[in-house]
Amino acid sequence: MKLKTNKALRKRIKVTGKKKIVIRSGGQNHFNARESGKVTRNKKRDKKISTANVKTVKKLLPYL
Repeated sequence: MKLKTNKALRKRIKVTGKKKIVIRSGGQNHFNARESGKVTRNKKRDKKISTANVKTVKKLLPYL
């Protein structure tokens, strides 16, 4: 049987050239006025997925 890609996960991640998996950090929509500028800046950056989650992501995205 053919493996299916998890479309929800595919929209949330990006695979870079060296097969690194990058994801946007959450919590950027509202309640940001009470946070420091440092926290707001760090939320705008992309983050690498932890090594513990790489195995799960590769199972949901068979093209990796």
